[in-house]
Amino acid sequence: MSIWEYANPKRFMQTSGVLLPWVGWAAAICLVVGLGWGFFLTPEDYKQGSTVKIIYVHVPAALMAINAWFMMLVTSLIWIVRRHHVSALAAKAAAPVGATFTLVALITGAVWGQPMWGTWWAWDPRLTSFLILFLFYLGYIALWEAIENPDTAADLTSILCLVGSVFAVLSRYAVLFWNQGLHQGASLSMDRQEHVADVFYQPLLISIAGFVLLFVALVLLRTRTEIRRRRMTALLARERLA
Repeated sequence: MSIWEYANPKRFMQTSGVLLPWVGWAAAICLVVGLGWGFFLTPEDYKQGSTVKIIYVHVPAALMAINAWFMMLVTSLIWIVRRHHVSALAAKAAAPVGATFTLVALITGAVWGQPMWGTWWAWDPRLTSFLILFLFYLGYIALWEAIENPDTAADLTSILCLVGSVFAVLSRYAVLFWNQGLHQGASLSMDRQEHVADVFYQPLLISIAGFVLLFVALVLLRTRTEIRRRRMTALLARERLA
């Protein structure tokens, strides 16, 4: 069986219809367990106090903000190379979800930064690149809405996605590129000396799993909606011609 079989809208609708309830329930369970454990059962940090608990929302949202754009990049490249409409619609479906995660990351980062840095905002390299990434999300969504021909819209938004990927990379590795930034290093690391203590680490992993599953569920749901909308548009066009 080839993976490209799922580029067929009918096959995608069948498979996603089976997967969606399972993914949705798994996301709900992980979010309830991860956020409940993190916010109510972990202690305060000796430096940051209760403010540290914002990582259970901020870190997963920031990770998904970046990875959502990379998912859009992959599906956009598939559209450019193979012209599979499901891939273009999946990229379109992921954009509002990724934009929401980016906005959540920016807001929670500001809430964390005010007591830690003494300011709601600083032109830190990672913060700035995240803000630019959010603007790219908005531009991507607006470009889809502004162009009537869906194939032309898919072509132009795919090009925009390629350009925006530079800022997705900068958002991920800004701390490594510019050591003078205010933003702390990664909360998760292969080096146990760098990542957060285990008491915070374990519920954080569950929260991240919940955000990943939530993203998958929302993208599947929105892609199914886009396919139905495309079918409805095609049927209405046929009726006008009849």
